[in-house]
Amino acid sequence: MLTRIDHIGIACFDLDKTVEFYRATYGFEVFHSEVNEEQGVREAMLKINDTGDGGASYLQLLEPTREDSTVAKWLAKNGEGVHHIAFGTADVDGDAADIKAKGVRVLYDEPRIGSMGSRITFLHPKDCGGVLTELVTSATTGH
Repeated sequence: MLTRIDHIGIACFDLDKTVEFYRATYGFEVFHSEVNEEQGVREAMLKINDTGDGGASYLQLLEPTREDSTVAKWLAKNGEGVHHIAFGTADVDGDAADIKAKGVRVLYDEPRIGSMGSRITFLHPKDCGGVLTELVTSATTGH
């Protein structure tokens, strides 16, 4: 089922400033960056380490690109900080279905495209102890 912590999503107002903080403070470098128009965010993935299953663990820094995005609304309510946790899986479809069968609401009927071409879905935070939870299947085994 779930094989690792894929990433921790951190919402921020200024992506460049936040990237610089993580670079200067911890030595983390940007592994990948992109704009996700569907989700209304500009993001940077900072690679923390490789994992035993061929994947990796990241910090995902998220800056909203429009006021109506989910991240912008979250920032307006909560300020900067941890937005979600994402678990890696080889089968986002199967694991989402298994988790849904246990009574946890899955937010997307079909997984969507996420960072680096991954396939993602989210679990409702009210069903996960207040934590927005993402399931991620990497685009390649070397994610």
